[in-house]
Amino acid sequence: QVQLVESGGGLVQAGGSLRLSCAASGRSSSSYAMGWFRQAPGKEREFVAGITWSGGSTLTADSVKGRFTISRDNAKNTVYLQMNSLKPEDTAVYYCAADSLAMGPETYDYEYWGQGTQVTVSS
Repeated sequence: QVQLVESGGGLVQAGGSLRLSCAASGRSSSSYAMGWFRQAPGKEREFVAGITWSGGSTLTADSVKGRFTISRDNAKNTVYLQMNSLKPEDTAVYYCAADSLAMGPETYDYEYWGQGTQVTVSS
């Protein structure tokens, strides 16, 4: 079992930045592939970014490429999502996810999920 707790969400003006954190705990959590997803009201949950357990490979959605960066610190069992140049359309609940096998862009690629953190971008 892996437990995931997100933090760092909040209200920010368009053009601003936020850094989300996802603290993982549990058996071998540092060896898990990790991902960030988001879900806006009335919309499906969508992939934002993913990272392999080593941090050697990442995947970023086209909608946030060049603005968002995923990284991890395995010594702290924490994954980060640095979000720059935020837009109102980035407003959503952001979820952290983990899987023991591989990183991917689909929700079914991940076994464990956090509770989410709200990000609101005002225009």
